Amino acid sequence: MNNENKKFITVSFVVAGLIVGIVVSTLLAAFSTFSGAIASAYANDSLRHGIPVVFGIITFLVLQFNTKAVIYADEVVSELKKVVWPSRKDTTAMTIVVCIMVLVSGLVLGFFDFISNYVVNKLLTLI
Repeated sequence: MNNENKKFITVSFVVAGLIVGIVVSTLLAAFSTFSGAIASAYANDSLRHGIPVVFGIITFLVLQFNTKAVIYADEVVSELKKVVWPSRKDTTAMTIVVCIMVLVSGLVLGFFDFISNYVVNKLLTLI
C-alpha cells in the first residue's frame, strides 16, 4: 500500500465515522420521542452530542486498525485508479442526450395523459 492510498483510506474512514455519528444522532432524536428514558438522556447536552461522537470515533478506530478493512479499502482504491473515466466532451454529450430523452418522454407521457383524460371525461359525460 502506497502513501497516497493511505490518505484516501484514512479520509474515507473519517467520513464513515462522521456518517455513523450523524445516523446515531438522528436515531437518538427520533427515539427520544418514543421513550421517556431516551428523552431524558437526550435532554442532557453532553449525552446528546457525546454519544454520536463516541460512536463515530469508535467506528473510525475499528476501521482504521482492522487489517481486513484496510486491505479491502486499499484494493478498492487500487481498482478505482484503473477506471477509465469519460472525457469532459463525452460527458457533456451524454448529458445532453439524457436531457433530450427526458423531455421527449415527458412530452409523450403528457400527451397520453391528456388523451386519456379526454377519453375518460367523454365516457363519464355519456353515463
